[in-house]
Amino acid sequence: MLIVDDHAGARSWLGQTLTTLYPSAELQTAVDFAGGLQALQQTMLPELALFDLGLPDGHGVDLVKRYKQIKPDGVAVVATLFDDDGHLFDALRAGADGYLLKDDDRSTQTALLQGIQAGQPPLSPSIARRVLAFFSGASVPASLASNPALDRSSAKVDSEVELTPRESETLKLIAKGYNVPQVAEFLSLSKHTVAGYLRDVYRKLAINSRAEATLAAAQRGLIA
Repeated sequence: MLIVDDHAGARSWLGQTLTTLYPSAELQTAVDFAGGLQALQQTMLPELALFDLGLPDGHGVDLVKRYKQIKPDGVAVVATLFDDDGHLFDALRAGADGYLLKDDDRSTQTALLQGIQAGQPPLSPSIARRVLAFFSGASVPASLASNPALDRSSAKVDSEVELTPRESETLKLIAKGYNVPQVAEFLSLSKHTVAGYLRDVYRKLAINSRAEATLAAAQRGLIA
């Protein structure tokens, strides 16, 4: 596991929570962008990484994007004080699998992080409502109205891209909230094989996150 945060208190609290929830996992920490980038250059990458956004020497979104590029089956979670649309959707476009607000109470944060074990995306309640509203068409932030990565009308082009049956099955299960090991079990495949299918799906559809995968799956009629 990896935590990248320049606030000692946040690192301590998140570290204590993660080591309690996942006692057999090794925890690394970094205090800035440079340290986070160095951690992502190691041979063994963390299965779970928590990134602050406002780092003193760079932006956490860039670390999220880098992490998902080299480990698409890893879980990237943003832990931040920023609750605005700009930071949220930038993080989702970069591939974030979760978005936690540091001002949530600790019991809520603990429950959300614990849910990762069951393949549940860790989203603060207010963030989850905002994401659901956007993808249900209830409202579209003006700053995103012309963004090709999240614009619902432009995303219809994705439905013309051909996926193999296995890629479609993988997309469907990932969109339903299952993680790579669970998909592998359902399909009687290895985790490495499923991770390969997932990389191909993301590449073909030009997407980077579970949220975009869910939208693509819905447009293809794979989920209701």
